[in-house]
Amino acid sequence: MKTRVSTITLLLCLGTAPSLLLAQSVGAPGKIGLINIQEAILSTGEGKKAMAELQKKYSPRQQEVTKLNQDIQAINDQLQKQGTTLSDDEQRRLNRDLEEKQKLLKRSTEDAQADFNADREEMFRRIFQKMAKQIDDYARQNGFSLIIGSDQVPIYYAAKEVELTEQIVKLYDAANPSDAVTSGVPATPAATRSPAPSTAKPAKPADQPKP
Repeated sequence: MKTRVSTITLLLCLGTAPSLLLAQSVGAPGKIGLINIQEAILSTGEGKKAMAELQKKYSPRQQEVTKLNQDIQAINDQLQKQGTTLSDDEQRRLNRDLEEKQKLLKRSTEDAQADFNADREEMFRRIFQKMAKQIDDYARQNGFSLIIGSDQVPIYYAAKEVELTEQIVKLYDAANPSDAVTSGVPATPAATRSPAPSTAKPAKPADQPKP
C-alpha cells in the first residue's frame, strides 16, 4: 500500500492522472511491471534531441562561467607571484576585482543551473504527458495490473522480465518520430561544470540532474 501511495504521489507531482500508469489495478490480479521514467524519456529520440538543444542553448553561459574562472585564477596567480612587489593600492584593487568576479561567478552558476533545471523539467513533463499513453496502452494490452516508476520507488528485487523501459521507449519513438536524434547528451548543463576558483568556492549547483 505504501508503494502504491508513493507512486500516485509521484504521478500527481508530474501533473498526470494516476490511472494512466495504474492500468487495470482494480479487479483480478495481473502482472506488475517496472519503468525508469527518467531513463525512458532521455532514451527516446525526442528526449535526446531536446537535451542536445538544451546543451546548445546553455553553451554561451558555459563560456561565461569558464571565462570568469580563468579571470579569477589569473588574479590569484598575480597576487601570489607578485604580492611582495605590488603596491598597497594595487593589491586592494586586485582583491576588489577578485571579490567581484567571485560573486559574479557564484550568481552566474546558480542562475544557469536554475534556468536549466526549469527547462529540463518542462521537457520531462512534455514528453511524459505523451509517454503515459504508451504505458497505459501497453499495460492494458499485455495484462499488467500495475506499472511502477522504478527510479522513484525503492525496488529491492525485480526479475528482468518486469523491466519495461526499453519496450516503452520503442513504442514512444514509433508514435513520436524525431528527425534529429542525438545520443550521449549529458543530463546537466555544461555551464555549471567548471573548476571552482582557488580562494572562493562558488555555490554547488543545486540539482545535478540527473535527468
